[in-house]
Amino acid sequence: MTLTQLKRTFSAKPRKGLVVGIPYAWLLVLFLIPFVIVFKISFAEQELAIPPYSPLFTADTDMGRLNIALSYQNYADIFQNFWSTLGQMLNPFAEGRGNNIYLLTYWLSIKTALTTTVICLLLGYPIAYAISRAHPSIRNGLLLAIMLPFWTSFLLRVYAWMGLLGHNGIINNFLMKYGIINQPLDLFYNAFSLNLVMVYAYLPFMILPLYTQLVKLDGRLLEAASDLGAGPIKAFLTITLPLSKTGIIAGSMLVFVPAVGEFVIPELVGGPENLMIGKVLWQAFFDQNNWPLASAVAVIMVALLVIPIALFHRYENREITEGSR
Repeated sequence: MTLTQLKRTFSAKPRKGLVVGIPYAWLLVLFLIPFVIVFKISFAEQELAIPPYSPLFTADTDMGRLNIALSYQNYADIFQNFWSTLGQMLNPFAEGRGNNIYLLTYWLSIKTALTTTVICLLLGYPIAYAISRAHPSIRNGLLLAIMLPFWTSFLLRVYAWMGLLGHNGIINNFLMKYGIINQPLDLFYNAFSLNLVMVYAYLPFMILPLYTQLVKLDGRLLEAASDLGAGPIKAFLTITLPLSKTGIIAGSMLVFVPAVGEFVIPELVGGPENLMIGKVLWQAFFDQNNWPLASAVAVIMVALLVIPIALFHRYENREITEGSR
């Protein structure tokens, strides 16, 4: 190795380390440090003070030691009657849903996020496929149409759905005006309106990763499959679908993770029976001023979300490793 090549090698390493270190620094500042603070608060007790929780560490000057006071009561309250509530939730013949409000909101949040993800996938995949196979002259225009809602405030778009689905909203007034229905439909403040607006809000997050993956698909593979006698369905299942699984996983994660913690949509269009974890956190923090309990709820929610994220990264690493062989 010449002196010039040696200089290039050592000069490239700091730049490479800087590029790799920026995302980790971003993660450290905006996730890890706040999470550690919330995790610490979750072991405190509620107090009428500023901040409204007890200190975990107190100095005993007389004895010359540091006292540690950890309270597990917040986690005990969350998991109280866990198994009985879980059994009632999983038993379709059981009366009631149990009395553990935290487990119920966890379950409803995950179920709503999964429903939103599946519907977005079923709707988004054909749209992304159609855009990827469209003529290049109109492809950018179709992508622009998908991203146009982002140009409007998220809150305004949710309020627009309130005007559409309300008891005296545009849809009910239109149907009653032309005699299609005799009385207003129950379209608002229920599970239907919640899932509808959730899908509307998060559908672009599914379409864009799918499009990115499908647009790279080599059309000659489909032509070769057709020449070998494969029909459209078989060609899709054996070629298109496997080659787009990375986009499916990425889009599903982009929809599922934020949908679990959604607060605005359940609050405005979901109704009291569709209580999700974002509303529980809001009530614990601001209505009850119980920061330790809210922190414990948030820590458990993050732990539940880390599992699918870790599985996704493990799958990505495995795909990269197998592709490099």
